[in-house]
Amino acid sequence: MSSVSFLQRLSSAFREKQSRFKLVLICTAVSGGGLLAYGESVAPEEIITEKKKVVVLGTGWAATSFLKNLNNPKYEVQVVSPRNYFAFTPLLPSVTCGTVEARSIVEPIRNIFKKKKVDVQFSEAECFKIDAENKKVYCRSSLNNNLNGKEEFAVDYDYLIIGVGANVNTFNTPGVMENCHFLKEVEDAQKIRRTVIDCFERANLPDVSEDEKKRILHFAIVGGGPTGVEFAASLHDFVNEDLVRLYPGIKDLVKITLLEAADHILGMFDKRITAFAEDKFRRDGIDVKTGSMVVKVSEKEISTKELKSGGEIKTIPYGMAVWSTGIGTRPFIKDFMTQIGQASRRALATDEWLRVEGCNNVYALGDCATINQRKVMDDITAIFKKADKDNSGTLTVKEFQEAMKDISERYPQVELYLKNKQMRNISDLLKDVKGDDKKDSIELNIEELTTALSKVDSQMKFLPATAQVASQQGTYLATCFNRMEECEKNPEGPLRFRGEGRHRFKPFRYKHLGQFAPLGGEKTAAQLPGDWVSIGHSSQWLWYSVYASKQVSWRTKALVVSDWTRRFIFGRDSSSI
Repeated sequence: MSSVSFLQRLSSAFREKQSRFKLVLICTAVSGGGLLAYGESVAPEEIITEKKKVVVLGTGWAATSFLKNLNNPKYEVQVVSPRNYFAFTPLLPSVTCGTVEARSIVEPIRNIFKKKKVDVQFSEAECFKIDAENKKVYCRSSLNNNLNGKEEFAVDYDYLIIGVGANVNTFNTPGVMENCHFLKEVEDAQKIRRTVIDCFERANLPDVSEDEKKRILHFAIVGGGPTGVEFAASLHDFVNEDLVRLYPGIKDLVKITLLEAADHILGMFDKRITAFAEDKFRRDGIDVKTGSMVVKVSEKEISTKELKSGGEIKTIPYGMAVWSTGIGTRPFIKDFMTQIGQASRRALATDEWLRVEGCNNVYALGDCATINQRKVMDDITAIFKKADKDNSGTLTVKEFQEAMKDISERYPQVELYLKNKQMRNISDLLKDVKGDDKKDSIELNIEELTTALSKVDSQMKFLPATAQVASQQGTYLATCFNRMEECEKNPEGPLRFRGEGRHRFKPFRYKHLGQFAPLGGEKTAAQLPGDWVSIGHSSQWLWYSVYASKQVSWRTKALVVSDWTRRFIFGRDSSSI
């Protein structure tokens, strides 16, 4: 037993001190006696005299991705967020119907950074003011204990990372905040789940009239984007696969309506997916109303303006309404935008390196920000001067090709334009302007170069407000912080066309990895890179594998997979707990 106890203590010591290397030497003396010599070699640790203070606001996709990938011990990180966990938001529609439990898609934020070399501290509080001039953020405790939620404190920073996401956007529609459910947080999904069950229980009471039962069991979803479509599909499966067996007397009274102001649902997807989704929903009995703009929501009715019928106003009785359309700016972000001269914008404007315009050492990423991509036409004169190395007043193909890599890195719309026009390189673009078969002999002055690139900026696009974008931005920014000193000495970014030298880092580039639209009935639509579209059961299994692999920990991976398995065997949980 003593040897077992010794091994257990040794194993425990090894796990706690993994950075140290133990060396045990057994030496045999000449006399035949045994000698045990123990030596400890400690890996040298770099002495850091002064650490830069990095304050991270939020624990969503962008902030968590940044924290996961930051590994430079020269920073002291303070995380401030009203929630002490990361939530895998793409699975929120599954939580609303009991397919996945809420606990399975959340990971305590301290678990994510507890084993990192970086000094990270967390405060459960919400930021209510940013003072960029004095490099301070003012926060308020979000705990409802003896602090009464009123304790306020200030945090100094050297670098500020804003990743607070966004609020729902009601478009100032009367009654939305008071009468609609939303689907942005775990608490929202849990509330929707309880409300769905409560609607069935109320409709099942003996003294409720037939008309009232129909109203109570009418579920209205406003917004035909990915979240609204997936929730409608999940609710349809929940009702038809689980609840109809428990409430047989009222199963024929259930109605699901999807309201969309545009002409089609899933407008950001391929037209083939849009057409399939609309057709499937109609076959499943989901009432898809396109061209219906919600203008008012009362306690029991939704008023819509029918754009296809000349603006006719109609009313729809409902039992539960879910608002899933658009995102809005958080109040303290609006105040900050006013402070830095961005009051007219809908989100924080950053440059291509995610730095907030008008601020020093402040970065914004995720849904609260948008990248303000610089236009080629704004810098056309500077580009010409940099490329014209011999100062001849004209550009040859060779001169332009030498600058092309930097131009494409700094202005990604150039590469997109060439690709869409099926041009192999810049020579084809110049030839298109000059009409010269001898491409090597082409020379352009600044007016001709302006003409050649005049349509390039039409390829500029805003990035979608998705988890995929936010996650990639967090990873990119962490990589920049990890290599900050190295790139200060050896910049690796493109040329500064309006200045000297190079930018420290390459600008952020979003790489689209595809998107899913679960449509119910174990069928999913997938739009993947290369304009590849897949719809059906195979895409559903791809969805399962991707969403399981993207979980932030092995714990949540195991829980999500077990929830899916439980649902296949036992069905969804229909309790209102």
